[in-house]
Amino acid sequence: MNEPFLCDVYKSPRRDEMYLYVRRGDDLKELPEALAEHFGTPVFVMPLLMTRTKTLARTTGAKVLDAIMSQGFYLQMPPAKEPGMLDLYRTPTEGRY
Repeated sequence: MNEPFLCDVYKSPRRDEMYLYVRRGDDLKELPEALAEHFGTPVFVMPLLMTRTKTLARTTGAKVLDAIMSQGFYLQMPPAKEPGMLDLYRTPTEGRY
């Protein structure tokens, strides 16, 4: 697919920074059951004109388009947390400065 088309972007109510891209007008009831259960009820975020050359924050338009064409959706997972960041948050800082 070389020509641009509209995608709808949805966010997960269950997990921060998890997004689902589908072709505009596609029925969300067609998503795999396991994905629908894990993702939760999709919350519409915005329409997006998608092209193969589009640069997104965590992926490319080509990856999104390839996934939509092959499986009907693109799932953007949250970024991996940096190792040790949660430990820093839990470690008392009193007297460390």
